[in-house]
Amino acid sequence: MLYVFSLVIGPIVGALCVYVLLWRRERKVRQQKGAFAEQDRRIRATNQALTHKQQELDRQAAGLANLQEELERRAVSYEELQHENSVLKRDLHNIDVSLRKLELDRDVQQESQETLDARSEELASLYLKDNIKSISSSMTPDNYTASKERLLKVMERCRGVGFEITGEEEEVYVSDLKEEYQKVVRAAFEREEQARIKAQIREEERREREVQKELERLERERAAVQAALEKALAEARDEHSEEVERLKARLAEAEENSKRVISQAQLTKSGHVYVISNIGSFGEDVFKVGMTRRLEPQDRVRELSDASVPFPFDVHMMISCNDAPTLENALHQALRKCVVNKTNPRKEFFRTDIDTIAALVQQHHGEVDYVADPEALQYRQSLAMSDEDVDFIETVYDETEGDQVTDAE
Repeated sequence: MLYVFSLVIGPIVGALCVYVLLWRRERKVRQQKGAFAEQDRRIRATNQALTHKQQELDRQAAGLANLQEELERRAVSYEELQHENSVLKRDLHNIDVSLRKLELDRDVQQESQETLDARSEELASLYLKDNIKSISSSMTPDNYTASKERLLKVMERCRGVGFEITGEEEEVYVSDLKEEYQKVVRAAFEREEQARIKAQIREEERREREVQKELERLERERAAVQAALEKALAEARDEHSEEVERLKARLAEAEENSKRVISQAQLTKSGHVYVISNIGSFGEDVFKVGMTRRLEPQDRVRELSDASVPFPFDVHMMISCNDAPTLENALHQALRKCVVNKTNPRKEFFRTDIDTIAALVQQHHGEVDYVADPEALQYRQSLAMSDEDVDFIETVYDETEGDQVTDAE
């Protein structure tokens, strides 16, 4: 039985031992397979990393190849370097020669420019001096502003070509121009004064002739009245009558007029200050304030209305006074800001209104009658005249002039 049990148990135990051995081997195999799998995974990861590195190395190798190719392409042989150095030396030599030539040209040009600058300075200085001389020689009492503007333009042109004129020099030139203008004005004033004295002498002579003529007329009138009075007294036989008294009064008046004329002739400053206008020639609100010592002051107005103006003057005031020059000068001084000709203040035309002049006359002389609105008859008729009337008047004048020429022949 034991034998049987051994026979039964033996295979079972053997089988169990075999099973255990097989199980252990299988587990070991499984463990080995896991280890092999992990190792394989690691190998694959390593292979993948090596693949990436190989690819990177390939790219680097390609880059190095390109660099090597570029270096080889850029590489210059010794012969080429020698040739290039020869070319560079030749070019440098040519550049050096050109540079020296440019330096010589520069020096020559600089010397030429200095000569031109000196010549330009000389010509500009001569131009400036000639123009200053010309401006001074052409200076008149009426062109100071134009002369100064011309001088400033000349200096500006000189500065434009590089000729230096400092501010101090400009002030000196302008100051010299002012001094020259003062000399010209003084000379002109002296000439005008001499002309005025000559005109005054002629005026005095004319006045003396007028006075003498008036005295002769008054003397004839007095003699006629005296003869008529003597005749009337003889006829009245010493009886008073109205005719005798009238003749005595006329005789006394004639003698008084003679005394008045003689007295007025003896007054060297007596005369008339006149205020006249000419709107057809000068426009509105332009007045001439002047003086005359004529016994008949309207003669002076008629002289001013001669062929030099297209229309006659209108008289606004005719002021008789014992000191006409003083009154005229006072009016001129009061109206000096209103003078029409700013370059020549000695002109007697003023732009103002008649009321202002009347107020000044009242201030320096007293009340005076004046005409506010000018008649300007010929001017207004000329504006209103028809073409037909103009043609007719011109025809009449032409025919009259023709008749006078025929008569003269």
